[in-house]
Amino acid sequence: MNPIQSLLLALPPETAHSFAIASLSAAGVLPGSITPLAGAQRSFLGNVLQNPVGLAAGLDKNAEAVLGLARCGFGFVEVGTVTPLAQPGNPKPRLFRLPEHRALINRMGFNNHGMEAMAAKLHQVRVGGRLKDTLLGVNLGKNKNTPNEEAAADYIKGMECLHSYADYFTINLSSPNTPGLRQLQHGEPLKELLGTVKERQLALASQGSGAPLLLKVAPDLSQEEVEQIAEQVTACEFDGVIATNTTLSRETVAGHKYAEEAGGLSGDPLTGRSAEVVAQFRQALPKSMTIVGVGGISSGEDAQTILNAGADALQIYTSFIYQGTKIVRNIVESIR
Repeated sequence: MNPIQSLLLALPPETAHSFAIASLSAAGVLPGSITPLAGAQRSFLGNVLQNPVGLAAGLDKNAEAVLGLARCGFGFVEVGTVTPLAQPGNPKPRLFRLPEHRALINRMGFNNHGMEAMAAKLHQVRVGGRLKDTLLGVNLGKNKNTPNEEAAADYIKGMECLHSYADYFTINLSSPNTPGLRQLQHGEPLKELLGTVKERQLALASQGSGAPLLLKVAPDLSQEEVEQIAEQVTACEFDGVIATNTTLSRETVAGHKYAEEAGGLSGDPLTGRSAEVVAQFRQALPKSMTIVGVGGISSGEDAQTILNAGADALQIYTSFIYQGTKIVRNIVESIR
């Protein structure tokens, strides 16, 4: 572990996060074009990924460090989750490290500066023209105070505000930290929301700016629920899914001093479950639909496991926190 990584892990989690974002933002100011590491190229949502390793949403919630993160070599970077209105998120403390398990528990609650602030940041990135071949995704959420029956309007607002900057959008219905949000993953609420969002995407596409749509799903799904979600995603002509978000399960970290903290668990404890859910969606979805695998990818071996399960591309988050920038190259080189 390098000295900077050791320093970050010695700081309180949110302090370390703020320091890391500030450092990555500063790195983005350095001159020159920024390109991904060369790796196993593949088609991805109508574009070409220079390598299939992406950064999951949650690290750069406000698109403050896009260029610095791109310098790490990712094939794609996903920012957010962003909501129409700025919101502070849940009370602190809300982020906990479980280093023995190379895991995190968070209950951040979509803390972000709002879509207009993100639009200003992404405008600077795009007009600067220095981001070469690194794809940019935007993860959309609803505000905490928006009732579920009005949730589609929040996702549409985000699309309308940010469609000029995104290579794809992720519709996040699977965070466990916004009360009631996961209820939108099921049944008629899911059908109505996906249909409404897709209708707006098609309208934007007719104007030349309809970014592809992915749905981010939870790992805490039964086989039947996976099949029902896959059916709706297919019927509404979404472009694919991101599997998976954080888990509410604590089975793999039972006994840890933070195990009973509310929130979503991420990191190594999810590797097996994420692979299972990816495999289930791969079986349930048409072959043409994209699956991004995320959850517990800490090594080249983990990456290959998720790819073998049926993922077209990968995202990392918690392993990036624990291992630093070197993990990007390690995984890219392992799956050439």
